[in-house]
Amino acid sequence: MRSQVEELAGIRERVLAGPGEKATAAQKAKGKLTVRERIALLLDEGSFHEVEPLRRHRATGFGLEARKPYTDGVVTGWGTVEGRTVFVYAHDFRIFGGALGEAHAAKIHKIMDMALAAGAPLVSLNDGAGARIQEGVTALAGYGGIFRRNTAASGVIPQISVMLGPCAGGAAYSPALTDFVFMVRETSQMFITGPDVVKAVTGEEITQNGLGGADVHAETSGVCHFAYDDEETCLEEVRYLLSLLPRNNRETPPAVPCDDPADRRCETLADLVPADGNRPYDMARVIEEIVDDGEYLEVHQRWARNIICALARLDGQVVGIVANQPQTLAGVLDIEASEKAARFVQMCDAFSIPIVTLLDVPGFLPGVGQEHGGIIRHGAKLLYAYCDATVPRISLILRKAYGGAYIVMDSQSIGADLTYAWPTNEIAVMGAEGAANVIFRRQIAEADDPEARRAELVKEYRAELMHPYYAAERGLVDDVIDPADTRRVLIGALTMLRTKHAERPARKHGNPPQ
Repeated sequence: MRSQVEELAGIRERVLAGPGEKATAAQKAKGKLTVRERIALLLDEGSFHEVEPLRRHRATGFGLEARKPYTDGVVTGWGTVEGRTVFVYAHDFRIFGGALGEAHAAKIHKIMDMALAAGAPLVSLNDGAGARIQEGVTALAGYGGIFRRNTAASGVIPQISVMLGPCAGGAAYSPALTDFVFMVRETSQMFITGPDVVKAVTGEEITQNGLGGADVHAETSGVCHFAYDDEETCLEEVRYLLSLLPRNNRETPPAVPCDDPADRRCETLADLVPADGNRPYDMARVIEEIVDDGEYLEVHQRWARNIICALARLDGQVVGIVANQPQTLAGVLDIEASEKAARFVQMCDAFSIPIVTLLDVPGFLPGVGQEHGGIIRHGAKLLYAYCDATVPRISLILRKAYGGAYIVMDSQSIGADLTYAWPTNEIAVMGAEGAANVIFRRQIAEADDPEARRAELVKEYRAELMHPYYAAERGLVDDVIDPADTRRVLIGALTMLRTKHAERPARKHGNPPQ
């Protein structure tokens, strides 16, 4: 027995050491950590329990029978993040370039099934070269099994993909099916077809980072939610995100003790937001003033900047915040902003995160490009997401709320539980100037002084239909509040709504706009 235990200890040492110093040195030369260093940064110290560390492939041909390393290029298991169970699988690029084969895929399938059965988040640390070509169709079938499990777990457990190396071809679809994608600049890339194929087919020359690097996906494509300069910072932020999410859809996000008073007055808000609706301001500063200790995690910060989606806490409870950003495109809704906010609202609803919507929106972005690009169906995605959400929903109108954008941004008419407004609010079909030009076109044209008459009629329209209490008088706004009371009012409303229960109609699933 003792000799066999010694043999086991030797095997475990080889498993932990990996494929050798040369492969490790090559990994380090690329500025990348090893697979076990990454897991150690992600999980609480000493909490990792590995599953199937002795697994080896059984493929033959093309020299594979002579190379049967332990783990088969992927490390799987579970541990804890701030004491809560998290499952993880991590590619080891030092072994077959992290490429996926039959045994490799089976390990991932198993840990995904375990995560779903245990009701705990799943984090994938991706650093692989795609399907293992030597194993042919069995490798492709392995990816199919991953995609099916990603879909089954969607909205049930949080799924986070962390890109720490290349991810090409069909492999890129697994991260796209998960809730959040993290990337590291310079070392991680995602694309369906690489630069060589692009050049051969279209003649375009581009680098790997130019085609699918972190900045491209964070700013242009919207594939990446978070991008960081190094792996250490990236994995620390993954831990922070996990602290804001529940373990599964049957639980609520973890609450924390809060030293920031719930009734703290936000006196600076009146100075941050100009009363003139045409003057821009930074909505991020408004959010900082309202939330606990000014801390929040913005999702998709660099994509569709005319809308902000963020996770924060109010009185220690996690909330999702959707807010127009007047500093970019005056805060209008366009195709990308609608898609960004719709996905965020769906995520919050799936994981029982209340939604606070801050409105200052002049409408949808006009233009041929937007119309031909399908702003109708893309805007409908956000409308559908709000209408379908059953979590507590509170809206606050800071200034402008015009036209269809007002309705789409969680108005009371589509199911917001409570709607508040500041005394600077203007809720209308359109701005007073535009409305007057339409309604009073003839009177203006026939006037001796058209400009003076237009100004007079604009003032009359604003006084009649756009004064701050018009919507409140008709029950479409629950209360008009002092901006300084915003934090107190939101926390009070969320506390009341914490036990909200909404019945859904019986159906297999909806058919949202695409």
